[in-house]
Amino acid sequence: MQKPKLRKIDLQQIFSWLLADGIVDKEHVKTHFSHAQAIFKNASGVMHPLVAVAQCKLSTGGKAPRLATLDWLSEWMATKVGLPFIRIDPLKIDFTKVADVMSATYAARFNILPVELTASELVIATAEPQNTEWEAEIAKISRRAIRLVVANPLDIAQYISQFFSLAKSIKSAHRSNGQDLQLRNNFEQLVELGKINNQVDANDQHVVNIVDWLWQYAFEQRASDIHLEPKRDFCSIRFRIDGVLHQVYQVPAVVLIAMTARIKLLGRMDVIEKRRPQDGRIKTRTSSGQEIELRLSTLPTAFGEKLVMRIFDPEVVVKTLPELGFPPQDALRWDQLTARPHGIILVTGPTGSGKTTTLYTTLKVLATSKVNVCTVEDPIEMVEPAFNQMQVQHGIDLSFADGVRALMRQDPDIIMVGEIRDLVTAEMAIQAALTGHLVLSTLHTNDAPSAVMRLLELGVPYYLLEATLIGIMAQRLVRTLCVHCKSADGELSDELWHSLVGNWQIAKPAVVYRPVGCPECRQTGYYGRTGLYELLTITPEFSALIHEHTDMQRLKQQSIDDGMRPLRIAGAYKIAEGATTAEEVLKVTSALTA
Repeated sequence: MQKPKLRKIDLQQIFSWLLADGIVDKEHVKTHFSHAQAIFKNASGVMHPLVAVAQCKLSTGGKAPRLATLDWLSEWMATKVGLPFIRIDPLKIDFTKVADVMSATYAARFNILPVELTASELVIATAEPQNTEWEAEIAKISRRAIRLVVANPLDIAQYISQFFSLAKSIKSAHRSNGQDLQLRNNFEQLVELGKINNQVDANDQHVVNIVDWLWQYAFEQRASDIHLEPKRDFCSIRFRIDGVLHQVYQVPAVVLIAMTARIKLLGRMDVIEKRRPQDGRIKTRTSSGQEIELRLSTLPTAFGEKLVMRIFDPEVVVKTLPELGFPPQDALRWDQLTARPHGIILVTGPTGSGKTTTLYTTLKVLATSKVNVCTVEDPIEMVEPAFNQMQVQHGIDLSFADGVRALMRQDPDIIMVGEIRDLVTAEMAIQAALTGHLVLSTLHTNDAPSAVMRLLELGVPYYLLEATLIGIMAQRLVRTLCVHCKSADGELSDELWHSLVGNWQIAKPAVVYRPVGCPECRQTGYYGRTGLYELLTITPEFSALIHEHTDMQRLKQQSIDDGMRPLRIAGAYKIAEGATTAEEVLKVTSALTA
């Protein structure tokens, strides 16, 4: 490769490359150049020339022309100078470590950003691949070989600001909150550690900056949960994105203690108490101004206090059933069920399978001005003005059963019980259904027919289930393939397809998609999640099978005869639609019974 000259990329060079590659022709090159030049001058020269070219909205040319975006232009420029292109992924960068290499001012001056530091090598992203006058100096200071990569100039500018600012805040918080404070292996000492409150300032401006960044970053990354986890030698921050946990960063112990104290303070929790689990909630806003709720939960562990924040997006409850992943026929049957004046409808599935989202979406539709919708939850997941929501309070003996008993005197039309956990709650829900109310609740079972057995095991008389149960739905969430990069060249063997559909007569799809990975999905191949649903409508034939000696297999067979599609079959249809993969469906669903 020819040794780069020590000069900056300019518009003239970019357009000479564009002309040489046929992206612009001789007839229009002057017009496009003048347009880009005008944009560049209006920005007073602070704009990278590639950004000005991107705003000209050129076509990439070739057999499949598309818009020449800044990402595309950056990758194209990388090929012109013979360097690899990277899309900066903040989750994979230890910004405290790379920020030690140079100052923010130095990085901004040369439009460079350290992105990886190993024992022998320093990887630096640049938007000026021909200006390497800094390279010898940084190699000498870092005592490592320099490897250059090209990145989007706007990404470099954004992360220079974020990384260096955050690294400074973490170091300052570490110093101001007791740098010599260390974790010990002894459990008793670890518990005592949390009591040294004079060394932890939750209102320290550096801690405030770190917490604010953490939340905004989680919102940008589409995280559903944030985990702050104390460990023996360090403390870990992880995000759950599309159901999978990702390591985000590691911070010193005292910084995590200060962050946890700050978040507990905002969540109106007892900052001093670290021996008991606590719950709280915070409402905040994204950078775009959208309201977001966070539900907080702390847990005392061997190495300190662990904090998990679940992020609830209010936009979820305004989604329609098809947007949640309901097939049209199941959405119609669900609407018919929830339109019934009385009875019990159950939604089943493990934690994190989307049960609450389904119930909130349904209640949002049902909660018109003509009906009184009341809920009793533990805790209230999302505050919704259209409902009358009550939270279970175990400290004052306000249980689910007590809540339902109280709601019965509130002239309700529809009651949502957060979860049926015991016989008393089940009996109160049944009583509400018998007295003319529609009751919706959740259970933890593997499939829809198993909910009947679960209630019988709790001690509910079979004749009361016959009289009140009108529908059960089991559900799971699977990751959906990224629409930007999924490829239609996947393989699905006859054996694998048979393991999915069993004896169901469903043709194997001719085209199967597989995950690839791109910047949009952070190289995972998946973006977002969709639901798999198993909807059981209670028919007279099914109801007749509920008795003292109920046979589970007969219940399952009758439910299928009545039109229920098992979860795995629902997954098979999602595969055929190109929405997900066989691996995802097999991971979250049980095998079909003969």
